Amino acid sequence: MPADDFAIITAAETDGSLYNEDLAPLPPEKRKWGAFEIFNVWSNDIQSLFGYTLAASLFISSGINGWWVFAAIVLAGLIVMGLVNLTGRPSVKYGIPYPVMARAAMGVRGANLPAMIRGIVAIFWYGVQTYFASTAVAMLIYALFGGAEGATFLGLTTVDWIAYVFVSIFQVALFMRGIDWITKFLNWAGPLVYAVMILLALYIWFRAGNGLFSELGVIFSGAAAEDGTSGGVGAFIGVVGTMIAYFAAVIINYGDFARFVQTDGKMRMGNFLGLPVSLAVFSFLAMFITAGTAAIFGTILTNPAEIVGQVDSVLLTLIAALTFFAATVGINLVANFIPPAYDLANLAPARISARTGGMITAGLAFFIGAFWVAAISTIGIAVFVDTLGAILAPLYGVLVADYYIVKKRQLDVPALFSPSPTGLYWYEGGWNRKALYAVGIAGVFSVATVWVPVLGALSGYAWLIGAALAAALHVWLMGRATYTAPAPAPAE
Repeated sequence: MPADDFAIITAAETDGSLYNEDLAPLPPEKRKWGAFEIFNVWSNDIQSLFGYTLAASLFISSGINGWWVFAAIVLAGLIVMGLVNLTGRPSVKYGIPYPVMARAAMGVRGANLPAMIRGIVAIFWYGVQTYFASTAVAMLIYALFGGAEGATFLGLTTVDWIAYVFVSIFQVALFMRGIDWITKFLNWAGPLVYAVMILLALYIWFRAGNGLFSELGVIFSGAAAEDGTSGGVGAFIGVVGTMIAYFAAVIINYGDFARFVQTDGKMRMGNFLGLPVSLAVFSFLAMFITAGTAAIFGTILTNPAEIVGQVDSVLLTLIAALTFFAATVGINLVANFIPPAYDLANLAPARISARTGGMITAGLAFFIGAFWVAAISTIGIAVFVDTLGAILAPLYGVLVADYYIVKKRQLDVPALFSPSPTGLYWYEGGWNRKALYAVGIAGVFSVATVWVPVLGALSGYAWLIGAALAAALHVWLMGRATYTAPAPAPAE
């Protein structure tokens, strides 16, 4: 994209309803991320306490051979890599975040709807991940001072509440320091968590002895299913679908990160190392450690905070608590805090900055995380993940189909910020009703696959169904003759 296009945007006459500095295209000279930074985004996402719990739960509840679960998780990583390469490419090319990218498909006003849907889902994730990060801090306090027992409120003890409030404040403080500080935080947290995971795996192996391999045999046979059911091809695809749904929040707004990357090649390399490769290593460690907990403690533990809390090494407890806390906080900021901050800013750019949007996000998410133990978690982790994924999937389908098929990979960037009724992306009053119909129809069906018993066999496919159906509907409703793409930008 020519550098002049960035000057056109910043100098454009707008009414303030579509533009502020947080949403403006990022010039190439301000992009500092390479493959390592993208790798760490994914590593921290995978390494979060919730990510570990989800992976471990799939190994013991899917009812299929552990190697098939492992293969399904890695396959999901390959699929997610392909999906984010698609959503990231236009943001690398044009330097725009997800809410602005959505304007091309949904209209300059209509983009507020997908931005808010993504923002609401991110706020839910942010609250839940804040709670999981606080369990690491609580574990640290218990290891140093004791006091794990006591009265509870909403399922949390006094120490749990102190840890939760601390994490909530810490995350906001880090966000206020800016993206450079967050990037540095991720760059040391990701590798360190792997070091601690390997150390924990070796410790578990030492404690479990030969009993570890017996428990691994149970997992590999598929006999560890909590409900006693056995799976098959459906269960395999269900694991793939659930893992894709776990990443759904990042898949849809991946452009918010990709805009910081210097080149498309560095983005793709970071995605490869951070998704299938990193996911394979982490999943193997999760399977190994989970089997060890059954051999040592007589029960399967799927939360690493609980595992480390059972270990009789204060030093290992302290190191693990700090690193898991860092990994969960890091990805929570990048995947669940920054996106809704941008999304809220997109609603009223003249009045809401990304910083203000972040404060709103933190306030709403605090209550969601506080109710995780007492209410939200009761629906089950897989159902929670699949539901949020089903909500976001149609947005992805429309976004990608619009850019690659309808718009033929060419955008008029100044028009994305234009409030003029004659603008290319004004559609009908600023809304593209055809795209909204596609999202609505596909969204109802994909969410129904999770909650309607008759469609229960499709629940693991909720994300895939929602994205594919929305993409097909959007292309069909738009028709190739209804849009005239701008002239291709000259090569840089």
